[in-house]
Amino acid sequence: VYVLLYAGFGAVSPFFPRLLEQRGLSSVEIGTLLATATAVRLISSPLAARVADRRDAHRLVLALYAVAAACAAYAIALAEGRTALWAAALVQAFALAPLTVVSDALAVVRRGRAVMERQPYPWIRGSGSLAFIFGSVLSGVLVASTALTATLAAQAMLLAMMAACVPLLPPMPKTVTKENGLPQRGAVRQLLFNREFLRVVLVAALVLGSHALHDGFALIRWSAAGIGPQAAGVLWSTAVAGEVVVFFAAGPWLLTRYGPYGCMVLATLVAIARWTVSAFTAEVYVTAVLQPMHGLTFALLHLSAMRIIAEVVPVSLAATAQAIYGTIGIGLASSALTLLSGFLYGRFGAEAFLAMAILCGLALPLLIRPASALAPQRSQGPPL
Repeated sequence: VYVLLYAGFGAVSPFFPRLLEQRGLSSVEIGTLLATATAVRLISSPLAARVADRRDAHRLVLALYAVAAACAAYAIALAEGRTALWAAALVQAFALAPLTVVSDALAVVRRGRAVMERQPYPWIRGSGSLAFIFGSVLSGVLVASTALTATLAAQAMLLAMMAACVPLLPPMPKTVTKENGLPQRGAVRQLLFNREFLRVVLVAALVLGSHALHDGFALIRWSAAGIGPQAAGVLWSTAVAGEVVVFFAAGPWLLTRYGPYGCMVLATLVAIARWTVSAFTAEVYVTAVLQPMHGLTFALLHLSAMRIIAEVVPVSLAATAQAIYGTIGIGLASSALTLLSGFLYGRFGAEAFLAMAILCGLALPLLIRPASALAPQRSQGPPL
């Protein structure tokens, strides 16, 4: 399920903005559509997850949304006119968003402590990241030999195959599905007055949100610089490869050596350098060096945030904290900055990346901590 799901993501995500541009949408319209799609995901994901929990229908929800996303991919390929294109794209955004949430719920719950040694979740999630690379490279080959719409056909096929595999998954244990209660207002208030937690949310909003311009317009930028679709697919995949390396190897080592706040400073500085260089050149060899930095600018910062949240948030509020972090720190910030990116790229072109570098720079004052806070905490064992 994970291989097919993330291969489907990789098949389209690098080329989707370029496809929208080919359909006649301007930079502003592309940014607006991508931002609206992100906002739709913020509604769709918790809604589907809540239905799955209340009805104990995780596999059914997962399969139905996968089929809907596959049909929407075909609809985008066949859409004629802006209205039809917008409608199909937003329907697919609504259908795609819950797939990772529900599949993660099934994977994590089924693989508890008793079997974690034998079937660790990181390897399952890592297989998805590797499949994303395969999907991106495959799409680059397809685009070079056919057309951009071939990426949508590939995604539709992969998602349909995923839906067919969902019945093979074991159901959610009854003891878990009956323990879902909505967080109390006091719990959210307690988190909003937790300074360390808010610090992490704001840093994530700035640094992870700064990736919005790259995610939305990198392929357009590369295409204008003469980088072909096949090379673009490989370049996009190297970013995911860097992410995999950090998640499995470099990230835990860096956290143990420098501590979570030190790693967040490192991730922020690398992000500033990455976006600054991107503003001035898209030469293929330089881009090949910048893309793997995604492992530091995204994965390392995310791992650091998870460590800090685990330390400063009570266990009873862990799920609520993750929802606030994911929605505000990543979701809402990405939506707003994706919308802004369309205007910036349309007005300034590649120099818009300098705005993202400045955005990351704003996170540095938030990370000024005492030396004791920046120091590694080796006594706590390996991260996560």
